[in-house]
Amino acid sequence: MNDNNPKGVAHLKGHLSDLEEWFSSHTHTITAFSGGVDSALVLYLSYKFLGKRAIGCISISPSLKRSDYATAIAFCKQYKIRLEIIETKEIDDPNYFNNPSNRCYFCKSHLYQHLKQVSLKYPESSLLNGTNTDDISDYRPGIKAADELDIFSPLVDCGITKQTVRDLANYFGLPNSNKPASPCLSSRIPYGSVVTREKLSRIEQAEEILAKYGFNDTRVRHFDETASIEVPYEQIGALENIMPQVGLIFKGLGFRSVSIDREGLVSGKLNRPIRA
Repeated sequence: MNDNNPKGVAHLKGHLSDLEEWFSSHTHTITAFSGGVDSALVLYLSYKFLGKRAIGCISISPSLKRSDYATAIAFCKQYKIRLEIIETKEIDDPNYFNNPSNRCYFCKSHLYQHLKQVSLKYPESSLLNGTNTDDISDYRPGIKAADELDIFSPLVDCGITKQTVRDLANYFGLPNSNKPASPCLSSRIPYGSVVTREKLSRIEQAEEILAKYGFNDTRVRHFDETASIEVPYEQIGALENIMPQVGLIFKGLGFRSVSIDREGLVSGKLNRPIRA
């Protein structure tokens, strides 16, 4: 734990007190775990407060990065948390692969329905997700699925923002506390453009290549056969320097053209038309 900032620690301990009280009313929990910091914090706190009565559950899906899956496995091994591994089939659902603007609703519906099946093995379990208060103000159709299927969001209930999530993760020294946001790979494909396994694989490979060049916080948007690369604005110059190599590699993956988004990385950029 990091106690170097007494004022900050006092603030975090207030949140932890709220969270401990929240968990006190739940006897068993199953957390939908993606390997990201939000669900990692929920799973860690579940185990901290409930011990072995808390487990995680991750879905093997074409839209989940293999690196995120590996992170989740390592996390649970480190803390000796039981992890259930399931395989959801949303990619075979036309409501999902046709990529409507509420695609996320159908994805989360599949996930949470599978979670309910897992919960049959663990009676009296509450099903949890990692939604935080910042997510509520964003366009998140999956939240509706959570509401419909009685999924609890302890971070929302306790007023935890994304920044506080990271602060708490740092406080506990969680290994993924500084992990960049990693939304599902389908979020790189514009609404109305069909989601396929091939596209998702291409996007994942492209982002892995950029990571090898040191760009760990990036999005490769898949516009038809064009790759549009987003990195933080201050890193665009560095990306320009390697574009000849990157362009050739990306074309080898199946992209016909490659471009840099001059605005820089903006999470949820493809949701702008919907917000408008």
